[in-house]
Amino acid sequence: MVHLTEHDLTERLREASHPCPQIMTEVITAVCRRFPSLGQSDKTARIERLIIAGAWTDASLALIDLELPLWRVRRLAYDAGEWHCALSCQRELPDWLDQCVEGSHTDLSLAILTAFVEVQRLSTPRTRASVPVVARNVRALCERACAATLS
Repeated sequence: MVHLTEHDLTERLREASHPCPQIMTEVITAVCRRFPSLGQSDKTARIERLIIAGAWTDASLALIDLELPLWRVRRLAYDAGEWHCALSCQRELPDWLDQCVEGSHTDLSLAILTAFVEVQRLSTPRTRASVPVVARNVRALCERACAATLS
């Protein structure tokens, strides 16, 4: 599996017509730092079950809950054939003071994922700390999800 940059992933999400296990796996591989999470195995297992079930919107929201615990959906709106998702870490502020990160797509779950990837892109330091990267086995998740989808 080729590792995508955040920019490549944003383009991939923009071009996708609907979500699938492959896209979810690419998002998890490219931008998720807490998945799988030893301390939050219930949340990780829930995300895996949602992906296998094809519950794309719930899986997208669960990824935000796991990966961005300070961020929440501020606004979901459908306008002119597109879903718009705004994520915020300060929802209680008036709209004009808040600095939301937004994503849009014709598919609701892909709009949420686009906003999620954008927050991850903006919050990733350009220079990495000296913390080693742990290899994740998300390929098994994709294989289980694909097998469940085909059966």
